[in-house]
Amino acid sequence: MSDMMLNLDCSGSSGPCKDSSGSNKHKTFIDRRRLLEKKGYLNKKQNQHNHRQGNKHQGPPPWANRPSQPNAAHNKSSAHTQNTHSKSSYHIPSSEHARGVASKPASSTSSSTSLTITVKNSTNPEQSTSTITPGNQPPPTRTVSHCSPVPRGSAPFCNPLKYLAMDCEMVGTGPKGRNSELARCSIVSYNGDVVYDRYIKPTNVVTDYRTRWSGISWHQLVKAMPFQHARKEILKILAGKVVIGHAVHNDFKSLSYSHPAVLTRDTSRIPLLNQKAGFPEKDVASLKRLTKALFNRNIQTGKKGHSSVEDAKATMELYKVVEVEWERTLASK
Repeated sequence: MSDMMLNLDCSGSSGPCKDSSGSNKHKTFIDRRRLLEKKGYLNKKQNQHNHRQGNKHQGPPPWANRPSQPNAAHNKSSAHTQNTHSKSSYHIPSSEHARGVASKPASSTSSSTSLTITVKNSTNPEQSTSTITPGNQPPPTRTVSHCSPVPRGSAPFCNPLKYLAMDCEMVGTGPKGRNSELARCSIVSYNGDVVYDRYIKPTNVVTDYRTRWSGISWHQLVKAMPFQHARKEILKILAGKVVIGHAVHNDFKSLSYSHPAVLTRDTSRIPLLNQKAGFPEKDVASLKRLTKALFNRNIQTGKKGHSSVEDAKATMELYKVVEVEWERTLASK
């Protein structure tokens, strides 16, 4: 009976027998496709596909209309610049700080904020301000201070770490103490702090301690540092510094040393200092006289002699009286 039913189901087909569920799915697919073709959707999609295949190697590439990367970067940079101007934040290079020149901000039409930059010139107050006002509103103020120029090879005078004052005390050696040799050296900072102060044992036998002027007696030199050792320490401290002293060439001579002229300030050779003290400009005034005239203070008093620390501090104070004018004069030369 089962063989007879199988032959009846497959009698209408010329090939192998198919499942009825597959026929139904195929029929449904054909019906849907015909419906899409009738409405024109399928034909339109096929035409677009064929058109793309035909023009595959013709015309500009699909990314031709996209914005290029540099333009995007430019837009980003423009947005950053616009944001910077709107906050009124401008950077002035350090090289222009030293010249006292204010850099002008780039113009911007997207911001109405104005900017004023004031530059203080310590050497020429008449040329101390420079104002930039792009807008009409009350601008923020920014102040920039700079140092006065000084001779080439010298440090700016507004840097106190570069300035030292030195004073030395000598004793006599040789016949009747005619030769002067170093017996004490004191160095102070710009603010008057003691940087170095040592008793130094001369190379030759001392024949005159000159206590009345040097303030040195024999017991201070018994355990003093040898000259060559002390000299190395002192020259290491003075290297690259602006050295201030009163008749400082005598101090350098006792050290057998020559300091660069552009880094040397001798307060005994400043006509301006004599002028402020009320002395003739060509007069070589002593440290004691200048200190009394300008500060109304007595130094180098008593029978114990001079103190090289006191003298070095007084020398630095005298330098500060004419510091700005003196450095400006040296710069002009």
